[in-house]
Amino acid sequence: MDLGIRGKVAVVLAASKGLGRACARALAQEGCPLALGARDAGTLAATATDIQKDFQVPVLHQACDVMKEEQRQAFLDAVLKRYGHVDILIDNCGGPKPGGFKDTQNPQDWQDAFERSLLQVVRWTQAVVPHMQGWGRIVNLVSSVVKQPIDNLLLSNAIRPGVIGFSKSISRELMGQGITINCVLPGFIRTDRMVQLCRARAERDKVTLEKATAEVCREIPAGRMGEPEEFGALVAFLCSQQASYITGTTVTIDGGMTRAIT
Repeated sequence: MDLGIRGKVAVVLAASKGLGRACARALAQEGCPLALGARDAGTLAATATDIQKDFQVPVLHQACDVMKEEQRQAFLDAVLKRYGHVDILIDNCGGPKPGGFKDTQNPQDWQDAFERSLLQVVRWTQAVVPHMQGWGRIVNLVSSVVKQPIDNLLLSNAIRPGVIGFSKSISRELMGQGITINCVLPGFIRTDRMVQLCRARAERDKVTLEKATAEVCREIPAGRMGEPEEFGALVAFLCSQQASYITGTTVTIDGGMTRAIT
């Protein structure tokens, strides 16, 4: 299926690896010029080189901590200088540290989680929307915890639902400008973040990493973790012309793990 977005300029955050990288590759496959941001300049450069080689699309890359205002502005300035406008924003940022109630007594942990999981979404949306020219797609990468809290992820459970409220609230306003905004809720996708969570579970339960990972997979009706490419394909569709009537929604991709009805 041709998604009808060839030539649309896509900004992808935290794009050097994991879900961000998968989204960047899926959009590049559709012919989107890319602007990739991530903190690790070396890994980001390698990702950009691979994508250019595999898909022959223009790729701008610049080291950028998505939580820092001055770096956000410098990155966006570079994007506008290169492309002149923005069509697509894939907002992605690593989640807050794992832990339960006893592990999250430090107020700074809560502040960091708020900045990382909610406020940066608001600020990037505010920064990018003025540069969308009558057409736009915003996809926020969130987490299935907004529908069903996950043990030992208190900070994420508490704060990430705010992204859904924000996105739903502004979707009516943005639709009038030809811009859709949706949220994708990954369950257990095979990324470095998932390895980190499995390692934390192994330490908590005093078992090997392999056993902890197997226990996670037993909780998933599909019997396995999702692959980053499967996630990227979903995000690319939400950016497509075919998805122009979809906005203010949350879409879960978790192999059937979440039990919530809505």
